[in-house]
Amino acid sequence: MTIQVLKVLSDIWKSGAEMNLDSDGKIELKNHQLVPAETMKAAESIFPEIEKWFHSWKTESSENITIRKALYQYCGWQRNEKLNEWLLGDETSLFMLHDWTVVLAKNGWQNIYEDHRNYENDESIKMGQELYKRAVMYAKKGE
Repeated sequence: MTIQVLKVLSDIWKSGAEMNLDSDGKIELKNHQLVPAETMKAAESIFPEIEKWFHSWKTESSENITIRKALYQYCGWQRNEKLNEWLLGDETSLFMLHDWTVVLAKNGWQNIYEDHRNYENDESIKMGQELYKRAVMYAKKGE
């Protein structure tokens, strides 16, 4: 059985630790002591795949990165207070995010631990763009 990158990352993030790319493009793990030993072992066994996944996001648009962060907030994997406030404060956006996941599911996305980008189509991309616009408008309203 293949260990899924997003499953391992979600376990790391849900433990309270932070794993991301630093300014030099290297993976950093903050609060590693919070990560269960079995999760660390799993992460070490697929480290090249984790690194590849992080680097795959370096060239993504702000829109896609924002939607990914919103999805991970929605899943409870990562905490982002600003995105949480947006989704709770703008019910339409929350429903749109849900509807976006439904479109991805119709495209074959059946496992939350698979990269959703593999299941996008014109409809989901358009929905993501609209969600991003709403997120920006919400952020500007709060300034």
